[in-house]
Amino acid sequence: MSEATEKSTAAHAAAPAPKTAAPGQMTRGDFLWAGWSMLAAFFAASAAAGARYLFPNVTYEPSQIFNAGPVSGYDLGVSTKWLNEHRVWIVRTETGLYALWARCTHLGCTPNWFPDQNRFKCPCHGSNYTLAGDVIAGPAPIPLWRAKITVASTGDLIVDKGVLADQPPKRDQPPFFLPLASA
Repeated sequence: MSEATEKSTAAHAAAPAPKTAAPGQMTRGDFLWAGWSMLAAFFAASAAAGARYLFPNVTYEPSQIFNAGPVSGYDLGVSTKWLNEHRVWIVRTETGLYALWARCTHLGCTPNWFPDQNRFKCPCHGSNYTLAGDVIAGPAPIPLWRAKITVASTGDLIVDKGVLADQPPKRDQPPFFLPLASA
């Protein structure tokens, strides 16, 4: 063998063998690799949270304004046509029209219309309201809310639950009351 080969073989034999961990133990390199991985995961999660902050949550709610159909389609009395879809009663009296929001002013339950008693009754705590929405019994603190109503150029009734009134005289005037010519 040549002298160079002998030296490299001797050096190789003299070098310590690489340390291998016993099963279940971690080497220093494994430990450092795990630490750097966890640090990278932390920064990635922080960056993702920061990016999510730039896109706010948006609640898409249905419009508070809806077309309730032609004014001529409402007879005297209470129409429950829009109760399930928009939670509104359209009331036609001899003098005009108004829209009552079907939400009890006590805790927000939906009252029921009882035509034989000519009143609205809340099933939750017993509040009673007149045809005009005034409180006549129960714990409700104020009358039922009236929604803004207008007539479109097509003759359709437009109800806006985004604009409400609860106390006279405001609720007994436009836009919360639509006076009609003699019925």
